[in-house]
Amino acid sequence: VKVSGGRTDMVVWTSDAIYVFELKVKGTAQEALEQIDDRGYAIPYKADGRKVVKVGVKFNAETRSPEEWVIR
Repeated sequence: VKVSGGRTDMVVWTSDAIYVFELKVKGTAQEALEQIDDRGYAIPYKADGRKVVKVGVKFNAETRSPEEWVIR
């Protein structure tokens, strides 16, 4: 999803919340979460009225599966 600060990796809408994901292969889940904040990826969804949840996920390059995540 393109936003003014760059491109969000994934946004998931549910009836009560909007989840903004940043996915990393290189780096950490915390760095992914910081990127959401630094680039303002969650800002466009705050006016919606639903809870906005930010999720940073670090994937293992070899197994291609998530190995670390941080939720705020």
